[in-house]
Amino acid sequence: MKYFAVVFIAVLSIFKSNAQTYELGGLIGGSKYIGDVGSTQVFPPTDIAFGGIFKWNRSPRHSFRLNALIAGISGDDSNAKESRRIERGYDFKNTITELSLGLEYTFWDFDLHTGKPQNTPYLFLGVGYFGHKSLYLNPTSNEIEQYDSEWKMAIPMAVGYKFTLATKAVMGIEFGARYTFTDNLDGSNPTGRLEDDFGLKFGNVNNRDWYFYTGVYLTFAFGREPCYCNF
Repeated sequence: MKYFAVVFIAVLSIFKSNAQTYELGGLIGGSKYIGDVGSTQVFPPTDIAFGGIFKWNRSPRHSFRLNALIAGISGDDSNAKESRRIERGYDFKNTITELSLGLEYTFWDFDLHTGKPQNTPYLFLGVGYFGHKSLYLNPTSNEIEQYDSEWKMAIPMAVGYKFTLATKAVMGIEFGARYTFTDNLDGSNPTGRLEDDFGLKFGNVNNRDWYFYTGVYLTFAFGREPCYCNF
């Protein structure tokens, strides 16, 4: 959490002198993992997710956006529909700590300085960096356990709908997906020392894991009215 606070303060200091509109707030919702353990259904979310959001509204149609997200993820084969997973009986828990940066594009103009209510659907795409526990299948206990932790890249994407609640307040309803560059959120494909010692892998080791976020955010706008003439 201290790392995220430092990043937000740094971003604010960079843009402080510009005549632009910024938004700062929080987000909360549910998270869901899809991989080699448990259910393969995206809905409903199974864990809690929360975090912070900062936006630099560069024009009425696009914003640069920084997200900080902490999300629980879990999987339990007893909730799967596949008989092989149910018989196998694995389960795990993990925690995602994510920082992502990207572009939010709105379908309609969204200008907080018109004095009129604003609303629009939007898309978000960016790049992310996230930390998680490294897990493996312990051959002695036949349980999925932690052996290390690591940071990996992800591609965050989202679709949502946002609207103004008041002159300075914006609420968004969002569904987001993260494609990760790892196949070991669930312990199915350990690497490094554990791979050499045990080589215990299961599931489809050629596919990467995903995690999803469904929730809402509330931000408050600040800054002087911008000039969008160059955009």
